[in-house]
Amino acid sequence: MGKGGGCVPSKKRQPKPPPPVVEAGGNDPSKPLPADDTDADTASASHPQALTLAPPSASSFKIFVVFYSMYGHVELLARRMKEGIDGVDGAEGVLYRVPETLSPEVLEKMKAPWKDEGIPVIESPARLAEADGILFGFPTRYGAMAAQMKAFFDSTGQLWREQSLAGKPAGFFVSTGTQGGGQETTAWTAITQLAHHGMLFVPIGYTFGAGMFNMEDVRGGSPYGSGVFAGDGTREPDEMELALAEHQGKYMASVVKRLVHP
Repeated sequence: MGKGGGCVPSKKRQPKPPPPVVEAGGNDPSKPLPADDTDADTASASHPQALTLAPPSASSFKIFVVFYSMYGHVELLARRMKEGIDGVDGAEGVLYRVPETLSPEVLEKMKAPWKDEGIPVIESPARLAEADGILFGFPTRYGAMAAQMKAFFDSTGQLWREQSLAGKPAGFFVSTGTQGGGQETTAWTAITQLAHHGMLFVPIGYTFGAGMFNMEDVRGGSPYGSGVFAGDGTREPDEMELALAEHQGKYMASVVKRLVHP
């Protein structure tokens, strides 16, 4: 299991004192996810309708970067990823957090830092349908996505019934505490979420070039997507890991652009 990653309190980051603020139209992170979107198991009683994909009409396009970050490692990748997206002509990267499922009291005991309110919580899974492409980021928990991100995916039952996300390109980026902590399996096990929605998984492969073959430095990331090693929480992404995140944003934007403007 990885920290940032994992559940070992950070030795460097300290939580800020003010209580959580619920943004207008947002979710109280101390309460469970809203139940207005039926989960996929319940939704299975209503079969999805046959779908015909309509060609996009907008001259510009948006890529959502939707992430969960307890200690800030995934957030740093997300911010750099947005820079890569915004660097592609016509592309706009939009950052969103998924709702927190832990109470403020638990987060304080885990020494989780205060979240930057400049990045909004995605108020409803239905917003995903507005994106032309989506990059999902999350820390690992025993080689799979953190429960907060899984809870968000579990709330997309209505989108699944309507197949609103079918055909949309999507990718992953992750954080783990150790080199064997799930840089590949965390993304690999998440592909099932995309498959049931009919989304198109876009890995980065070895498109980063020589940086993918660097054996001299410790570096997160894999052909599945960019990543960071958080260690005990005191290690933040180095420049190579951030550069890989920026590359993934740029690469995803170039793939989406081909689909939006063939």
